[in-house]
Amino acid sequence: MAKIDLIRNIGIAAHIDAGKTTITERILFATGQTHKLGEVHEGTAVMDWMEQEQERGITITSAATTCNWRQQTITIIDTPGHVDFTAEVERSLRVLDGMVAVFCAVGGVEPQSETVWRQANRYHVPRVVFINKMDRLGSDFAGVLEQLRHKLGAHPVPIQLPLGSGADFQGVIDLLAEKALYWDDDQELAFREAEIPQVMQAEVEAARQKIWEAAAEGDDELLELFLEGEPLPGDRVAAVLRRQTIAGQVVPVLCGSGLKNKGIQPLLNAVVDFLPSPAEVPPVVGLQPDTTTEIARAAKNSEPLAALLFKVAMMEGRRLVFLRIYSGTLTAGQEIFNPRLKKKEKVSRLFQMQSYKKNRIEKAVAGDIVAAMGIKYAATGDTICVAGDPIVLPGMEFTVPVISAAIEPQRNSDLDKLWESLAKLVDEDPTFQIKLDEETGQVVISGMGELHLEIIHERLRQEFNLESKLGKPQVLYQETITKEAQSSAEFERIDEEEKTRQFARLTVRVSPRLRNTGNEVVWAGAAGSALSEPFKTAVGEGLYEVLSSGPVQGYPLVDVELCVVAVEGESNDFTKVALKVASANAARQALAAAAPAMLEPIMETEIMVPEENLGDVIGELNSRGGRILEIDSREHFSRITADVPLQRLFGYTTALRSVTKGRGSFAMKSSRYDTIG
Repeated sequence: MAKIDLIRNIGIAAHIDAGKTTITERILFATGQTHKLGEVHEGTAVMDWMEQEQERGITITSAATTCNWRQQTITIIDTPGHVDFTAEVERSLRVLDGMVAVFCAVGGVEPQSETVWRQANRYHVPRVVFINKMDRLGSDFAGVLEQLRHKLGAHPVPIQLPLGSGADFQGVIDLLAEKALYWDDDQELAFREAEIPQVMQAEVEAARQKIWEAAAEGDDELLELFLEGEPLPGDRVAAVLRRQTIAGQVVPVLCGSGLKNKGIQPLLNAVVDFLPSPAEVPPVVGLQPDTTTEIARAAKNSEPLAALLFKVAMMEGRRLVFLRIYSGTLTAGQEIFNPRLKKKEKVSRLFQMQSYKKNRIEKAVAGDIVAAMGIKYAATGDTICVAGDPIVLPGMEFTVPVISAAIEPQRNSDLDKLWESLAKLVDEDPTFQIKLDEETGQVVISGMGELHLEIIHERLRQEFNLESKLGKPQVLYQETITKEAQSSAEFERIDEEEKTRQFARLTVRVSPRLRNTGNEVVWAGAAGSALSEPFKTAVGEGLYEVLSSGPVQGYPLVDVELCVVAVEGESNDFTKVALKVASANAARQALAAAAPAMLEPIMETEIMVPEENLGDVIGELNSRGGRILEIDSREHFSRITADVPLQRLFGYTTALRSVTKGRGSFAMKSSRYDTIG
């Protein structure tokens, strides 16, 4: 059990194919956690343990592992880079104290790396950057630095310079230690130190001045020395850079080649030197249950237990939950409390994870990331605490699914098993949804993209021994309104035998809201005071039910304000049923009269193409309704950024390969919903 100031909880995140998993495998080898280098392209990576990951050579689910370096215990979460699995990155960043952001030296800042960077900004996660693949043709260290500034608004501070690039990449210059580090290709991770080459002295001096300038901005004494032209002491510069990194003011930048084993040990040193321990981040702040009273919990074992359940996984048929312990301690066999469910559960076992391997432990302390068995009801985003001192920690936000498909079992007798298996996958994945289409009787699954649904389909066969048929993917549209409208409706029911009357008449006005501001129910004037809270709740239920199915094609309505303008009738005649039905009918009529419109998901798409195919690719994009945002031309290729409706991107991979003779590639991320034009 490590002391809290000797713990580092970090994530490794980036765009797909930037080399995250390869770097993690090298870290495990360098720290002695593994004794053989795992390779993604060979399907032998320790962190890619799922069968689908090994087959496809991509990371699908975030995997946690622990290693040791310089007496520090480092918990690493290797996250997916594909946009379909962005929820894995979201929940990982929510519980991590630091991040290694990996960028390809050729591709630079790509779509998913932008998404990850914004997620890290939202959770105030300190970062170091590793520019990978410096051995590839077209690698551009300075170009990636400029993209970090321009595209991400970052303040990168290179603490290394590359020794060569492409096939000539040999190692790095450590600007803080003032030495050159060389890796020989046949020596795995072994490296040697040498003097900085004379030919690079001017470049090194300019880079060192930039480091001193950045450090001087964060320390008055260093600023005084810097203005006087004096050299700055290296240990003081490193200490100030650490403080600035933790505060999010600067981002130290390193480089190397994960595949060629170059730059891994300095990266580990940077994790220890610049990223915070759990004790160095601000105390976690939550709310007292059912109130707005804030509670702060410091990362101390002596504080009451506060933990966040950030991931659910089915492993070997058993439910495993992943917890970040923010304060207090948790022991195997301990009873815990879930304030959302107001329910107690018992932790039967605790584990420290090494990818898919579980090392059993008896106790977890503040700062730990562990897995637990026995917690049956708590879900992703729930707080785990003690009943005598409850707290509700901030949860997580997940993107809504954009694509759906019908799925059915090969045998009708397996329908119950299909539903049960899918429910377990929903428990794992907050961006995966299932529903029963009442009109067709089909089971419909929804997710973040075609790959997401394909993986679900494969998992049913591989993990649940269930053969199924997946239908053609369909885009999940939304609906909204484009103008204001108002309508009234009433409900009346008279029971002659009981001599009772149920009656309510409501007037509802609907108005469009700004995009992505959500739906809202408001009460105008005396309408709100005319009803008691239980009756107002019944009206709200009726209104929100109407929003689940729009007037155009039955898709959910978004960005709508529903205002209850008037409530008419005698209070003695009001019932929950009368109010709910009258409000729903009034809203339904108003929505139909408010010029409803369909919204479709728009994807920000980034296409990498050879220069000679640029015109053909632009023409293909235009034919699919794409809108070109930016074209960035380089020596060997062009990068096109465009907004394209998701519906028009089905089959685009094949079309792009055809136009570019297999040399083009593209990636996309969800941008927004917009009216169909």
